[in-house]
Amino acid sequence: MKITFSGPSQPRSGTLVVSVLEGRKMLSTAAALDRKSSGAVSRAMKASRFKGEKGQLLSLLAPSNLPLKRLVLLGIGKAKDIDDKRVQDAGGHIVAGLATSGESTVQIAVDAVKGTSLGAGDIATHLAFGARLRSYRFDKYRTKEKPKDKPSLKTLIILVKGHESVRKAFVPMEKTAAGVFLARDLVSEPSNVLYPEALAEQAKVLEKLGVRVGVLNRAKLRKLGMGALLGVAQGSAHSPCVVMMQWKGAPKAKNKRPVAFIGKGVTFDTGGISIKPSGGMEDMKWDMAGAGVVIGLMKTLAGRKAKVNAVGVVGLVENMPSGSAQRPGDIVTSMSGQTIEVLNTDAEGRLVLADALYYCQKRFKPRLMVDLATLTGAIIVALGNEIAGLFANDDDLAAHLTKSGNAVGEQIWRFPLNDSFDKLLNCDIADMKNITGIRGAGSITAAQFLQRFVNKVPWAHLDIAGVTWSSKDKPTVPKGGTGFGVRLLDRFVADYCEGD
Repeated sequence: MKITFSGPSQPRSGTLVVSVLEGRKMLSTAAALDRKSSGAVSRAMKASRFKGEKGQLLSLLAPSNLPLKRLVLLGIGKAKDIDDKRVQDAGGHIVAGLATSGESTVQIAVDAVKGTSLGAGDIATHLAFGARLRSYRFDKYRTKEKPKDKPSLKTLIILVKGHESVRKAFVPMEKTAAGVFLARDLVSEPSNVLYPEALAEQAKVLEKLGVRVGVLNRAKLRKLGMGALLGVAQGSAHSPCVVMMQWKGAPKAKNKRPVAFIGKGVTFDTGGISIKPSGGMEDMKWDMAGAGVVIGLMKTLAGRKAKVNAVGVVGLVENMPSGSAQRPGDIVTSMSGQTIEVLNTDAEGRLVLADALYYCQKRFKPRLMVDLATLTGAIIVALGNEIAGLFANDDDLAAHLTKSGNAVGEQIWRFPLNDSFDKLLNCDIADMKNITGIRGAGSITAAQFLQRFVNKVPWAHLDIAGVTWSSKDKPTVPKGGTGFGVRLLDRFVADYCEGD
């Protein structure tokens, strides 16, 4: 879908969207059209349940005394509640409501709103951003979709004063959306298409944007001593790899040490020998979501030319049962030299991240690290499908991530880390075991396991198991892969890491 910007005007044809506050309070464009139509807008609102509440849409077909084919009223709620996220949601509501309406071009009039800190230009950019995010579709494998079910909407024209400056302000938002879309694409691909080697090739595409990409193959991983990661992969016909992505956007910075993002990339997770139940196993194609988010984030940072030095490291494996698969009770040696008794082969993500985290520290010496992983089902029990889990060894880092998540509508909730949980991982015959063997605190002990491979670097772990996939449509997130984490971390970098 194409999004363009133009100066304010009253269209002479087609479809126009205008905003209405809660209580049926029309903004300037809607009020002008009401007068021109001899009160048709007011009468339509009174004849319906439309009150201007957030997300409400009311269409007037061929309104009297107006040259328009369709006039759409968009409810935006109370003025005092209007913020970035509310406006983005409004853009998403427009796309969701008109995508299959038969209209190919829709114009949106943006007026100033008294009682909010956002100017008309800010409203326009965030409206466009929300519309872009909601326009995503993953339909490459649909061959028999009916024409009426296919989106007709091809172009949005946003009418606003100062449209040239608005257009410029929207450019980095477009780059963020592109990173979100890439993450959604990767999560949505089936595992027969997106296996470790194929995902590595997707990362290599970022070289066109100036990202330096390197791939460690099985032989190099073995030489580095990544026994934890290799153990997970040994049952699969697909070769494991670790992908490194470097964006050097601040070559003259006083502190050239990069910020680092590490992602779990299990392209399919059967559980291995500790095999999962068959029901719902198809969802395990998105057990690589952490890696997908890191790749999408690196695309965003490079696309908007972020003034930061950043690295992305993703460990890519497939966890399969076979005659060569890792067995419960096996002991592996991680790159750190620490030994791990594998009591459950379905607790594989932490093994992959153990080596990826250690390698990232040793290779890049980052000033901070954030890892993302669909790590535990326990986090879904705790937080459902709306909020991700946060674990951190640094209070400032945790606070900054939380604030960034709240700002973009990707909420995270911090959980504790302490020695009492860590002791549960102690093992009689190795340095540690990969599960505790007790029922409680599964997400916490998984994070404690990861912390054993973090060497005095500010670090945070995001457990995104519950928020990676959505079973329902949301204002800016269609049903399917969410790309959760790209916007959060992009905002974090912009607010706390650039320019240092």
